[in-house]
Amino acid sequence: MAQTPQQRRANQKFAKDNEHRMGKSEDQLKKKEKRDLKSPISPIWLFLLAFVLIGGLFFEVLSRVFF
Repeated sequence: MAQTPQQRRANQKFAKDNEHRMGKSEDQLKKKEKRDLKSPISPIWLFLLAFVLIGGLFFEVLSRVFF
């Protein structure tokens, strides 16, 4: 039975991943996995959250000082 293009791509990806693991211990692989951690929230959302919180605090202080 012939492979479909999707199966071929999946097999190539699997082979490439396993090729990088050859000759390395489990500790080395775990260290690499730990370095690849990503933040669960994007920087844009962090900026917007900070803008809303800091902006809200700023306007609250202004309203208490001048009114």
